[in-house]
Amino acid sequence: MIRKLDHEEIVRRQVLKAKQAKLPFCVVLNGIRSLYNVGSIFRTADGIGIEKIWLCGITGYPPQSGIAKTALGAQDNVSWEYRKEILTLIKELRDKGYQIVMLEQMSNSVEHDSYIPRSPVCLIMGNEVSGISEELVGMCDEAVEIAMDGIKNSLNVAVAFGIIGYHIRSHLLARHLKK
Repeated sequence: MIRKLDHEEIVRRQVLKAKQAKLPFCVVLNGIRSLYNVGSIFRTADGIGIEKIWLCGITGYPPQSGIAKTALGAQDNVSWEYRKEILTLIKELRDKGYQIVMLEQMSNSVEHDSYIPRSPVCLIMGNEVSGISEELVGMCDEAVEIAMDGIKNSLNVAVAFGIIGYHIRSHLLARHLKK
């Protein structure tokens, strides 16, 4: 029999999950203009169980009401840090062994459903209009894109993060369960 969980059951389940180890997966938001997009990414990142969000450049950071409105408290559960300069951060993450992946339409992009992440992984999400800056392109190990069959060539950055974020999560969890 199917039964909808009540609010207390959902909260209890979430408290237990929050105590679990985070995935070896971080996301870098570079130049994201909309605080609502940032908040939505916080909320999705919390659901995915990523270890950290890096907020770079003009990307807003907590506490700001636009972020809080869509994050619904996730900004308090997901580890985050602001860095004005992204290039130094990416070098640091590479030195720690992270696979640096950008979500961007490139001549050699891999479709997201064919992409197999190498742990630990760092996903870079760029500006809503201009995407990943040219200076970052050369620092990435892989370019991944989401296939678009309609007349538009892109998705909202927060929606795109949800798609690729859960794809990466499923691969990391599958690899972890095999150990």
